[in-house]
Amino acid sequence: MKVKYTGKTVSFMLTENKIYDVLAVENDWYRIKDDTDEDYLYPPEKFKIIEGSEKDLKVKANE
Repeated sequence: MKVKYTGKTVSFMLTENKIYDVLAVENDWYRIKDDTDEDYLYPPEKFKIIEGSEKDLKVKANE
């Protein structure tokens, strides 16, 4: 799933309007590899889904 960050730029972490790949959905938060090239959990309300859906990721995680 691809999402666009809609929050303000956080230095060295997330960039406003940048598109990120969601690696997984855990406890309803998105696991995203940020600008530091590390993956962390972020709240979904800070993102707009561009491609795919949470359902797709949850299905893959359960396989």
